[in-house]
Amino acid sequence: MGNNESRAGGQAAVSAKETYVWYRKFMREYPSGLQTLHEFKTLLGLQGLNPKANQHVDQVYNTFDMNKDGFIDFLEFIAAINLVIRGKMDQKLKWYFKLYDADGNGSIDKKELLNIFMAVQALNGQQTLSPEEFTNLVFNKIDINNDGELTLEEFINGTEKDQDLLDIVSKSFDFSNVLKVIYSGKQPDTEEASFKPCEKTDLGKVEVKQ
Repeated sequence: MGNNESRAGGQAAVSAKETYVWYRKFMREYPSGLQTLHEFKTLLGLQGLNPKANQHVDQVYNTFDMNKDGFIDFLEFIAAINLVIRGKMDQKLKWYFKLYDADGNGSIDKKELLNIFMAVQALNGQQTLSPEEFTNLVFNKIDINNDGELTLEEFINGTEKDQDLLDIVSKSFDFSNVLKVIYSGKQPDTEEASFKPCEKTDLGKVEVKQ
């Protein structure tokens, strides 16, 4: 990971210099080298959510806990940065699909998509579309065979072919503010949306190269 020329899905990964900056911040926040789910929620001010939203915050956390040991270590954290900031769109869509697929059966139904978007709305604040409108939009556009379920292939191909839908999905699930909060070591203003998308130039001194 210390190689400046390392690659992540065809794009430049976080450089050695950036990795060191992030490492210092991570270890300052988590001296044990491990971030717990409780610490994740506390850092982002996500206590007191309704059970459904809380369940999906857990799911977001668990997708970054790659070895499923109940913690996020620094390597997993850097992998998350590479995905959220540097990842190609098809990588991000695969991650979104994993979030949507609550039961892990390899397909998304309307209930799963509705539930995760309701959770996102609770975290992001008011969205342009309601969860019902978002769910219906997705299925009307890309559920070609009208079976009420979307496979990973259907989801990625359908979303990538529709720029408007791609923009909506990308903006709705922009987690870059999580990184901004961790970098600054401060919780978001309670009057602002906790996951309000931020400009990538706001990520402190870490230079984000596209």
